Amino acid sequence: MRTILLAVLASLWATAALAYPVGERHFQTTQPTAPLRDAQHRDALRITVWYPANDLTPEEDILIGPPENPLFYVGEAAPNAGFADDRRRPVILFSHGFGGAARMMGWFGTVMAAQGYVVIAVDHPGNNGVDPMTVAGAALFWERPGDLAAALARVRQDPELGRRLDLAKVGVAGFSAGGFTSLVAAGARVDVSRFKTFCRERPNDGVCRPQKELPTLTIDQAVAFLESPEAKAAVDRAAGDLSVPEVRAAFAMAPAIVQALDLPSLQGLRIPVAIVVGDADEVAPPNTNGSYAARMIPGARLKVLPGVGHYDFLSRCTPAGEAAVRDLCAVGVPRSQTHRAAIEQALIHFGRAFGPPP
Repeated sequence: MRTILLAVLASLWATAALAYPVGERHFQTTQPTAPLRDAQHRDALRITVWYPANDLTPEEDILIGPPENPLFYVGEAAPNAGFADDRRRPVILFSHGFGGAARMMGWFGTVMAAQGYVVIAVDHPGNNGVDPMTVAGAALFWERPGDLAAALARVRQDPELGRRLDLAKVGVAGFSAGGFTSLVAAGARVDVSRFKTFCRERPNDGVCRPQKELPTLTIDQAVAFLESPEAKAAVDRAAGDLSVPEVRAAFAMAPAIVQALDLPSLQGLRIPVAIVVGDADEVAPPNTNGSYAARMIPGARLKVLPGVGHYDFLSRCTPAGEAAVRDLCAVGVPRSQTHRAAIEQALIHFGRAFGPPP
């Protein structure tokens, strides 16, 4: 899969003609806001890092699902491989979608690492596909940028990885709720009341309806939680500055929850922003989410992919996945085509912002 993608991407940057093997490492840190969101009230935050590696450790397939019958094929990476060299490299912080996981979006992370970036992804507490989902994890969506900041701080402390991060070239990327996370990490402000009003007026908008990943949660239940004493401290934080100071460029794929963003803050964003949406997306309809954000953000670049739906941005399904999770696996456009288009846009965007990576 990656070989096909890289053959296309090579023409974008002459300096990126050489694709690196990809290494994968896992870390954990504490996150003060995690206990409220996590089903077991743990303060732990899981981190996955993909990076350019040497060729001494064999790459392995990254698969999601039962080992004997996986549902998704993600890509390839070499566990705990040595680094390609000692050069500092641009960094991409990555946020997955509602109920997703870092590894589900590894198709993006591994290819970007092969092109010279260090990609730092997280599993958002209470809102990932590994742990039980919670109302708090779903409703406190503005806590996500803090997860990225905590992950960056943890990786910076690592004696091997830390010295290979070019902290003057930090970007952020994400899918769906992760696209929202990218915009907030870049400086957009959250307005919870605006989102409540939007969903009262447009209850059938895709972001206001119950989501497949947590179908029992309604918008009314989420609002009730946000109005509870338990959530007060988190709600009080929502309107503050939740940006990640190091971020210098943002990339969003099918961003959701955009109506929870303060309009003047979108109009005031000054870092480069690029957005990719599918025009068949019914979960995060572009006109009220990604395309809307692109219209509001000065200089934002928008790429619309014809026939592409929301879940087309997930990893490629195996035959077992096609049978077991048809609603996630059915696509009108081949996923390889959607992935290629998204990665092309990401390489162009971050290349313009930071220059080609080493």
